[in-house]
Amino acid sequence: MELKIVKLDQAAIIPNYAHSGDAGLDLFAINATEILPGETQLIKTGIAIALPPGIEAQIRPRSGLALKHGITVLNSPGTIDAGYRGEIGIILINHGKQVFKITPGMKVAQMVICSVIQAKVTLVEELDLTTRGNDGFGSTG
Repeated sequence: MELKIVKLDQAAIIPNYAHSGDAGLDLFAINATEILPGETQLIKTGIAIALPPGIEAQIRPRSGLALKHGITVLNSPGTIDAGYRGEIGIILINHGKQVFKITPGMKVAQMVICSVIQAKVTLVEELDLTTRGNDGFGSTG
């Protein structure tokens, strides 16, 4: 699959896979900023993408930022629909205890490209029975 990318800002870095076989493309910040503990910020990447129909991009946290600094993607995974052509922005939240500094060119998230299945929604009077039934949260121990 070809992923078409437009640089909207000269500072933008084209997403790339850090290692052969990786699932996620690294996404990079274009501006310097600070995220205070408990604060949320929209981080600009300076890029826009064109996805074909039936494909989405999921924006996911970077495990190192989460473990070391408490930084994560707030709406994880964030979804970029195939029809969206605007700038990719990443909503980061600082769950840590220290101010976190974002620098231009810093890896701030990863983007995973996925297939999408659209369901045909059908209203019914009742659902088929299963062995689990209505058993929900904590039902398996």
